[in-house]
Amino acid sequence: MHAPKAQPAKQIALPDVPVLCVNAREAAILSADGEIERLSHDRACMILQNKPTLVCHAPYTRSRAGIDKLPTYDVLELFAFVHPVKFCVPTPAGLCKALGFAPPDDFEDMPLKLMDCARALLSDLALDPYKAKADPVKIARVMGLNGKGWNWTPFVLAALGENYDPKEPIFGKADLNVWKNLPEWAEEAPPPPAGHEGVAEEETAERLTSLLGHGSEQRAEQKQYADTMRHAFDPAQQSGEPHIVLAEAGTGVGKTLGYLAPASLWAEKNKGSVWISTFTKNLQRQIDQELTRLYPDSLIKDTHVAIRKGRENYLCLLNLEEMLGGAALAAHADHAIASGLMARWSAASRDGDLSGGDFPGWLPGLVGYRYTLALSDRRGECIYSACDHYHRCFVEKSSRKAKHARIVVANHAVVMIQSALAAPEDDMPSRYIFDEGHHLFSAADSAFAAHLTAQETYDLRRWFLGAEGGQKSRARGIKRRAEDLISSDPEGQTMLAAILHEAQSLTGEGWTKRLKDNAPFGPCETFIHGVMEQVYARAEGRDGPYSLETDTKPLNDDLAKKAAVLGAALSKLQKPVMAMAKHLRAKLAADTGEMDSDTRRRLDAVSSSLERRGAMTLNAWCAMLEQLTNTPQAQGEFIDWFGIERMDGKAYDAGYYRHFIDPMKPFAQAIAPHVHGIGITSATLRDHGAEAEDSGWIAARMQTGLPHMNGDITEAAFPSPFDYKNQSRVFIINDVRKDDLAQVAGAYRALFQASGGGAIGLFTAISRLRAVHGKIASDLEDHGLNLYSQHVDDIDAGSLVDMFRDDVHACLLGTDAMRDGVDVPGESLRLLVFDRVPWPRPTILHKSRREAFGKKQYDEMITRMKLKQAFGRLVRRADDKGVFVMLDSMLPSRLHSAFPPDVAIVKCGLAQAVSEIKDFLK
Repeated sequence: MHAPKAQPAKQIALPDVPVLCVNAREAAILSADGEIERLSHDRACMILQNKPTLVCHAPYTRSRAGIDKLPTYDVLELFAFVHPVKFCVPTPAGLCKALGFAPPDDFEDMPLKLMDCARALLSDLALDPYKAKADPVKIARVMGLNGKGWNWTPFVLAALGENYDPKEPIFGKADLNVWKNLPEWAEEAPPPPAGHEGVAEEETAERLTSLLGHGSEQRAEQKQYADTMRHAFDPAQQSGEPHIVLAEAGTGVGKTLGYLAPASLWAEKNKGSVWISTFTKNLQRQIDQELTRLYPDSLIKDTHVAIRKGRENYLCLLNLEEMLGGAALAAHADHAIASGLMARWSAASRDGDLSGGDFPGWLPGLVGYRYTLALSDRRGECIYSACDHYHRCFVEKSSRKAKHARIVVANHAVVMIQSALAAPEDDMPSRYIFDEGHHLFSAADSAFAAHLTAQETYDLRRWFLGAEGGQKSRARGIKRRAEDLISSDPEGQTMLAAILHEAQSLTGEGWTKRLKDNAPFGPCETFIHGVMEQVYARAEGRDGPYSLETDTKPLNDDLAKKAAVLGAALSKLQKPVMAMAKHLRAKLAADTGEMDSDTRRRLDAVSSSLERRGAMTLNAWCAMLEQLTNTPQAQGEFIDWFGIERMDGKAYDAGYYRHFIDPMKPFAQAIAPHVHGIGITSATLRDHGAEAEDSGWIAARMQTGLPHMNGDITEAAFPSPFDYKNQSRVFIINDVRKDDLAQVAGAYRALFQASGGGAIGLFTAISRLRAVHGKIASDLEDHGLNLYSQHVDDIDAGSLVDMFRDDVHACLLGTDAMRDGVDVPGESLRLLVFDRVPWPRPTILHKSRREAFGKKQYDEMITRMKLKQAFGRLVRRADDKGVFVMLDSMLPSRLHSAFPPDVAIVKCGLAQAVSEIKDFLK
């Protein structure tokens, strides 16, 4: 017998390389000899080019320092390996806080702190709680890729008491097989129908007191709000006439606990589910946290609370397996590194949610979209029970859990699609709370639109045909998903062959180059190429960076013929698609009990997918193409246009677009057959315009679809308890020319310095944002104010907000759309600056809605609501202070009603505003 191999002693060793941290102007380098230098970016580039270096967030560091070739030891990668589901802001200060260290005192202290973090992470491996599920030794060896992969591999193995031999063979698929340790879901009987007992005022108040904690301060507004929201849970009286509560609750009222009190009571009493729908991930996460008050025991909470998102939000274990299978033979280190990090995360994750939860939002920026977010099922290619991982599938777990949960926290998109696909007889939730109700209109606009574009038709082709031409891809076509279901069914095989043949008329691989070269192939590409010709011929701004659009009528001379050819091709595809869906339904109906449950579920899933694409997608496209041949264009309830989608002047999609003028109509029609009670709430529902009637409720009803719903409607508003008169200020600057970006940049610099950071700048155009960033970043950092920026920094928007929130002296630049994703209570946000009045862009779609919803009043309503929502970001707690600044002197007084009535609105020069902001925020 051989003596056991001696194990080396565990060693916490760090790589003998420089440590680099960067800001907008300088680089701080800790040499291998222990000396710290502050150098210009150019000088740092000369010293470190092609030299291994220890950093935090390699892509961000390379981008800021301007060093293209910088091999790195990224401490963030090490953090993701050691603590795969632990929250961390992706900065040296964020790493310190996550690991229990004091953050660095100044810029020069950062490299030393980064070394401390690396050392602590290697030490933490000894206490790895995920070792049994995802062995760090085996995974690190695969990531090392025989010495050509992860730089941290030798140091990780040394810390675990293992030798590293780059020549030792690695077994990728076996060593990364983490799914075998994931728990399986268990099948349960369907829940019985929910009861219909209402919720009383007294018990609602008692539940609210319990959620707040006995002895907590009782807010009269919150108690009244909860009592109003309980009416959404009254027993139904008439079919198709739900109880509808429209409730505006100002910031600070406490609406989350206010509606959770009656919702949780109703769910418990009636053994049913209440679905709470949000628009942003931030609010979904906040509600999940608040539900811990209701269910402090984590096991009980896991039983009664479900987070429900679309399939595309969850990790697909089959996609993961296919990626991990090639890790050991990967041609690029990124593949092996990402494989190890995703294996560790998937084993530790609570629910496999890639769009929030415990997934590090900054990880795709480190290792790439392809190896992270693209591992979800984004094209609906699931093979269901034919998948080896079906009984461990994160999506299936989430779906089943939601059927039995008391509280389901979902998002607007999921609810919209679920309602649109449901038949009247389907078992659907009967009680909903729509938080962030002011976003229902835009959510419905996305859900019920039809886009006949190059990308959409290419995606549909991939759904039918899978990967083509020997291309390496995880795409799985309908043949792979369905052929075993019809293996002994000649009729079904004939239908499948027809689908595969007709689907070749759709946009194919390499379409971008063919369209650019004026060489389209097939009826779909030929039509889209004709659309692009019409857009380029008629649209304004062809030489600019933004998307282009034009009316569909009058058509170019030959585009009607191309549309007719494509319409015929899509109709020929639709026939076998619908026939096969019907055929699979018939197989289910004919089953005499011989099929197993998994096969029945697969037949149902495949037929539903075919019906969705045949009856909804293809049917909508055929109707659109038929409409093109009618002259003149009928307005009806739709608006059509041709467009070319561009980013930084480069086209990435083009085609024919159709939207409902009022998308709340199809939403109301879809949800009405199923619902007994709806609560719609937000801090910004009403529009108090200069000519507003009915206390602003007209706008609220229009945006939430009430004109298309029948039922018992309750409307109520609850003012914010905050003292806005003393807690906030509004300044309109009248001596800065908004068209002079040098002046605009100077104003941002002065305002951000006056507040000492804690400031967000919102822009109406990306080009303006980038120009201002380039002019002020270095100056702000000279004053100790870090500046982060969307569309400039190589970091995702969510992580940028986390970085901003983590540093009370930081500043953040973003586009207008970022305001909805920002929830920063406390001192970290005390100043918000708009570069211009955020008037809606005069697109073809907007012009049609403007005509339908009040013309000038519609424009002003949208703008007021944007200002109102932005202002609401500033004061989130009783001790907050906030300043709103508009750099556009053309803000009309009729938009001032966007702000609370007792807030002082001062029109003045920049110097006066700077002085008063300094005094106010002292």
